Amino acid sequence: MGERTHYEPGTFCWVGLATTYPAAAEQFYTRLFGWQPEEHSAGEAGTLTMLRRNDHDVAILYRQQPEARAAGAPPHWTSYISVEDAHATAARAGELGGAAVFREPFDVLDAGRVAAISDPTGAIVSLWQPRSRIGATLVNDVGALCWNELATTDVERAKAFFGDLFGWRYETDESGYASIKHGGRLNGGVREQVEQGRGIPPNWLPYFTVENVDDAARDAERLGGHALSRPTETHIGRFAVIADPLGAGFAVFDGETDP
Repeated sequence: MGERTHYEPGTFCWVGLATTYPAAAEQFYTRLFGWQPEEHSAGEAGTLTMLRRNDHDVAILYRQQPEARAAGAPPHWTSYISVEDAHATAARAGELGGAAVFREPFDVLDAGRVAAISDPTGAIVSLWQPRSRIGATLVNDVGALCWNELATTDVERAKAFFGDLFGWRYETDESGYASIKHGGRLNGGVREQVEQGRGIPPNWLPYFTVENVDDAARDAERLGGHALSRPTETHIGRFAVIADPLGAGFAVFDGETDP
Protein backbone atom coordinates (compact mmCIF):
# COMPACT_ATOMS: atom_id res chain seq x y z
CA MET A 1 0.00 0.00 0.00
CA GLY A 2 1.41 3.40 -1.03
CA GLU A 3 1.21 5.32 2.23
CA ARG A 4 2.95 8.70 2.19
CA THR A 5 4.19 10.97 4.97
CA HIS A 6 6.31 13.29 2.81
CA TYR A 7 6.74 14.35 -0.82
CA GLU A 8 9.95 15.53 -2.41
CA PRO A 9 9.48 18.97 -4.00
CA GLY A 10 8.58 18.49 -7.64
CA THR A 11 6.47 15.39 -6.95
CA PHE A 12 2.74 15.11 -7.64
CA CYS A 13 1.14 15.07 -4.21
CA TRP A 14 -2.63 14.99 -4.80
CA VAL A 15 -5.52 16.09 -6.98
CA GLY A 16 -8.48 18.39 -6.51
CA LEU A 17 -11.86 18.51 -8.23
CA ALA A 18 -13.25 21.97 -9.00
CA THR A 19 -16.94 21.53 -9.73
CA THR A 20 -20.10 23.56 -10.08
CA TYR A 21 -22.21 21.27 -7.85
CA PRO A 22 -20.09 19.77 -5.05
CA ALA A 23 -22.93 17.72 -3.52
CA ALA A 24 -23.66 15.92 -6.81
CA ALA A 25 -19.97 15.30 -7.47
CA GLU A 26 -19.46 14.02 -3.94
CA GLN A 27 -22.28 11.51 -4.34
CA PHE A 28 -20.83 10.21 -7.63
CA TYR A 29 -17.25 9.72 -6.41
CA THR A 30 -18.05 8.33 -2.98
CA ARG A 31 -20.16 5.65 -4.63
CA LEU A 32 -17.65 4.95 -7.39
CA PHE A 33 -14.47 4.78 -5.28
CA GLY A 34 -15.79 4.18 -1.77
CA TRP A 35 -14.44 7.52 -0.57
CA GLN A 36 -15.58 9.07 2.72
CA PRO A 37 -16.20 12.85 2.58
CA GLU A 38 -15.18 15.28 5.34
CA GLU A 39 -16.11 18.95 5.03
CA HIS A 40 -13.56 21.58 6.10
CA SER A 41 -13.29 25.34 6.10
CA ALA A 42 -10.57 26.47 3.69
CA GLY A 43 -10.16 30.17 4.50
CA GLU A 44 -9.98 32.24 1.29
CA ALA A 45 -10.93 29.15 -0.74
CA GLY A 46 -14.29 28.83 1.07
CA THR A 47 -15.28 25.27 1.99
CA LEU A 48 -13.65 22.12 0.70
CA THR A 49 -14.41 18.43 1.09
CA MET A 50 -11.57 16.09 1.98
CA LEU A 51 -12.07 12.76 0.23
CA ARG A 52 -10.71 9.87 2.30
CA ARG A 53 -10.30 6.11 1.98
CA ASN A 54 -9.33 3.77 4.81
CA ASP A 55 -8.51 6.73 7.10
CA HIS A 56 -6.20 8.29 4.48
CA ASP A 57 -6.57 11.53 2.52
CA VAL A 58 -6.77 10.77 -1.21
CA ALA A 59 -8.18 13.90 -2.90
CA ILE A 60 -10.07 17.15 -2.35
CA LEU A 61 -13.29 18.55 -3.81
CA TYR A 62 -14.40 22.18 -3.85
CA ARG A 63 -16.77 24.58 -5.56
CA GLN A 64 -15.24 26.11 -8.67
CA GLN A 65 -13.91 29.61 -8.06
CA PRO A 66 -15.85 32.55 -9.54
CA GLU A 67 -12.81 33.58 -11.60
CA ALA A 68 -12.69 30.16 -13.25
CA ARG A 69 -16.42 30.12 -13.96
CA ALA A 70 -16.24 33.63 -15.42
CA ALA A 71 -13.42 32.48 -17.71
CA GLY A 72 -15.63 29.66 -18.98
CA ALA A 73 -13.64 26.82 -17.41
CA PRO A 74 -15.72 23.62 -17.09
CA PRO A 75 -15.62 21.38 -13.99
CA HIS A 76 -12.22 19.69 -13.95
CA TRP A 77 -9.65 17.78 -11.94
CA THR A 78 -6.42 19.62 -11.11
CA SER A 79 -3.12 17.90 -10.38
CA TYR A 80 -1.03 19.34 -7.52
CA ILE A 81 2.77 19.35 -7.34
CA SER A 82 4.53 19.69 -4.00
CA VAL A 83 6.87 22.70 -3.75
CA GLU A 84 8.88 24.42 -1.03
CA ASP A 85 7.64 27.92 -1.94
CA ALA A 86 4.50 28.37 -4.05
CA HIS A 87 5.11 32.08 -4.70
CA ALA A 88 8.73 31.62 -5.79
CA THR A 89 7.91 28.62 -7.97
CA ALA A 90 5.04 30.47 -9.68
CA ALA A 91 7.36 33.41 -10.33
CA ARG A 92 10.00 31.08 -11.78
CA ALA A 93 7.35 29.49 -14.01
CA GLY A 94 6.66 32.93 -15.47
CA GLU A 95 10.36 33.44 -16.18
CA LEU A 96 10.40 30.11 -18.05
CA GLY A 97 7.50 31.04 -20.32
CA GLY A 98 4.55 29.88 -18.23
CA ALA A 99 2.03 32.08 -16.44
CA ALA A 100 0.13 32.47 -13.20
CA VAL A 101 -3.57 31.57 -13.48
CA PHE A 102 -6.58 33.50 -12.11
CA ARG A 103 -4.99 34.92 -8.93
CA GLU A 104 -1.97 35.14 -6.68
CA PRO A 105 -0.92 32.28 -4.34
CA PHE A 106 -3.22 31.97 -1.33
CA ASP A 107 -3.36 30.13 1.99
CA VAL A 108 -5.72 27.24 2.74
CA LEU A 109 -5.76 27.96 6.48
CA ASP A 110 -2.84 26.03 8.04
CA ALA A 111 -3.06 23.16 5.55
CA GLY A 112 -0.87 24.70 2.88
CA ARG A 113 -0.42 27.41 0.28
CA VAL A 114 -1.68 27.12 -3.31
CA ALA A 115 -0.78 28.65 -6.65
CA ALA A 116 -1.98 27.71 -10.14
CA ILE A 117 0.26 28.01 -13.19
CA SER A 118 0.02 27.19 -16.88
CA ASP A 119 2.90 25.79 -18.89
CA PRO A 120 3.89 27.43 -22.23
CA THR A 121 1.47 25.15 -24.11
CA GLY A 122 -1.47 26.18 -21.92
CA ALA A 123 -1.95 23.21 -19.57
CA ILE A 124 -2.84 24.22 -16.02
CA VAL A 125 -1.35 22.59 -12.92
CA SER A 126 -1.39 23.65 -9.26
CA LEU A 127 1.45 24.05 -6.78
CA TRP A 128 1.05 22.87 -3.18
CA GLN A 129 3.29 24.27 -0.45
CA PRO A 130 2.56 21.89 2.44
CA ARG A 131 2.08 22.93 6.02
CA SER A 132 -0.16 20.73 8.19
CA ARG A 133 -1.20 18.57 5.19
CA ILE A 134 1.27 17.05 2.76
CA GLY A 135 -1.39 16.14 0.20
CA ALA A 136 -2.63 12.59 -0.32
CA THR A 137 -1.46 10.18 2.37
CA LEU A 138 -2.43 7.19 0.20
CA VAL A 139 -1.48 6.72 -3.47
CA ASN A 140 -0.99 3.83 -5.91
CA ASP A 141 -3.66 1.73 -4.21
CA VAL A 142 -7.28 0.89 -5.03
CA GLY A 143 -9.37 4.06 -4.80
CA ALA A 144 -6.31 6.33 -4.82
CA LEU A 145 -4.36 8.43 -7.30
CA CYS A 146 -1.76 6.48 -9.27
CA TRP A 147 -0.72 8.64 -12.25
CA ASN A 148 -0.85 12.14 -13.74
CA GLU A 149 -0.65 12.55 -17.50
CA LEU A 150 -0.10 15.65 -19.60
CA ALA A 151 -1.61 15.76 -23.09
CA THR A 152 0.08 18.63 -24.90
CA THR A 153 0.46 20.11 -28.37
CA ASP A 154 4.23 20.48 -27.93
CA VAL A 155 5.78 17.62 -25.97
CA GLU A 156 9.37 18.85 -26.17
CA ARG A 157 8.51 22.38 -25.06
CA ALA A 158 6.48 21.08 -22.11
CA LYS A 159 9.24 18.66 -21.11
CA ALA A 160 11.84 21.42 -21.16
CA PHE A 161 9.64 23.75 -19.10
CA PHE A 162 8.93 21.23 -16.34
CA GLY A 163 12.48 19.91 -16.44
CA ASP A 164 13.82 23.40 -15.76
CA LEU A 165 11.15 24.19 -13.16
CA PHE A 166 11.21 20.95 -11.14
CA GLY A 167 14.28 19.03 -12.29
CA TRP A 168 12.19 16.31 -13.95
CA ARG A 169 13.90 13.70 -16.12
CA TYR A 170 12.19 11.60 -18.76
CA GLU A 171 12.23 8.10 -20.22
CA THR A 172 10.68 8.01 -23.70
CA ASP A 173 9.40 4.80 -25.29
CA GLU A 174 9.10 3.88 -28.97
CA SER A 175 5.67 5.50 -29.25
CA GLY A 176 7.01 8.85 -28.03
CA TYR A 177 5.34 8.59 -24.60
CA ALA A 178 7.58 10.23 -21.99
CA SER A 179 7.47 8.89 -18.42
CA ILE A 180 8.46 11.45 -15.78
CA LYS A 181 11.15 10.43 -13.28
CA HIS A 182 11.71 12.43 -10.12
CA GLY A 183 13.17 11.60 -6.73
CA GLY A 184 13.81 8.01 -7.77
CA ARG A 185 10.14 7.38 -8.63
CA LEU A 186 7.92 7.45 -11.67
CA ASN A 187 6.00 10.72 -11.40
CA GLY A 188 3.61 10.78 -14.35
CA GLY A 189 3.72 10.99 -18.14
CA VAL A 190 3.67 13.34 -21.11
CA ARG A 191 2.12 12.52 -24.48
CA GLU A 192 1.21 14.29 -27.69
CA GLN A 193 -2.37 15.55 -27.64
CA VAL A 194 -4.39 13.65 -30.23
CA GLU A 195 -7.61 15.50 -29.33
CA GLN A 196 -6.53 18.64 -31.22
CA GLY A 197 -9.31 20.27 -33.20
CA ARG A 198 -12.02 19.25 -30.71
CA GLY A 199 -11.75 22.41 -28.66
CA ILE A 200 -9.87 20.63 -25.86
CA PRO A 201 -6.84 22.58 -24.60
CA PRO A 202 -3.66 20.86 -23.33
CA ASN A 203 -4.44 19.34 -19.95
CA TRP A 204 -3.39 17.08 -17.09
CA LEU A 205 -5.45 13.94 -16.47
CA PRO A 206 -5.43 12.06 -13.12
CA TYR A 207 -5.59 8.25 -13.01
CA PHE A 208 -7.14 6.35 -10.09
CA THR A 209 -6.47 2.70 -9.34
CA VAL A 210 -9.43 0.32 -9.42
CA GLU A 211 -9.75 -3.44 -9.06
CA ASN A 212 -11.27 -3.86 -12.52
CA VAL A 213 -11.50 -1.21 -15.25
CA ASP A 214 -14.57 -2.72 -16.93
CA ASP A 215 -16.52 -2.81 -13.67
CA ALA A 216 -15.49 0.76 -12.82
CA ALA A 217 -16.53 2.04 -16.24
CA ARG A 218 -19.93 0.35 -15.95
CA ASP A 219 -20.41 1.68 -12.43
CA ALA A 220 -19.54 5.21 -13.58
CA GLU A 221 -22.18 5.09 -16.31
CA ARG A 222 -24.76 3.70 -13.90
CA LEU A 223 -24.01 6.65 -11.59
CA GLY A 224 -24.49 9.23 -14.34
CA GLY A 225 -21.01 9.50 -15.85
CA HIS A 226 -20.06 8.51 -19.37
CA ALA A 227 -17.10 6.93 -21.14
CA LEU A 228 -14.64 9.14 -23.03
CA SER A 229 -12.58 6.13 -24.12
CA ARG A 230 -13.11 2.39 -24.03
CA PRO A 231 -10.91 0.21 -21.79
CA THR A 232 -7.46 0.06 -23.39
CA GLU A 233 -4.62 -2.42 -22.89
CA THR A 234 -1.06 -1.27 -22.13
CA HIS A 235 2.06 -3.22 -21.24
CA ILE A 236 1.45 -2.63 -17.51
CA GLY A 237 -2.35 -2.79 -17.27
CA ARG A 238 -5.63 -1.41 -18.57
CA PHE A 239 -7.24 2.03 -18.40
CA ALA A 240 -10.39 3.88 -19.42
CA VAL A 241 -11.17 7.60 -19.49
CA ILE A 242 -14.46 8.74 -17.96
CA ALA A 243 -16.37 12.00 -17.49
CA ASP A 244 -18.32 12.48 -14.27
CA PRO A 245 -21.95 13.70 -14.44
CA LEU A 246 -20.79 17.34 -14.45
CA GLY A 247 -18.21 16.81 -17.19
CA ALA A 248 -14.89 16.52 -15.32
CA GLY A 249 -12.60 13.95 -16.93
CA PHE A 250 -10.46 11.35 -15.16
CA ALA A 251 -9.06 7.89 -15.84
CA VAL A 252 -9.31 4.55 -14.04
CA PHE A 253 -6.51 1.98 -14.14
CA ASP A 254 -5.93 -1.60 -13.10
CA GLY A 255 -2.42 -3.02 -13.28
CA GLU A 256 1.09 -2.43 -11.97
CA THR A 257 1.77 0.65 -9.83
CA ASP A 258 4.73 1.88 -7.82
CA PRO A 259 4.64 0.93 -4.11
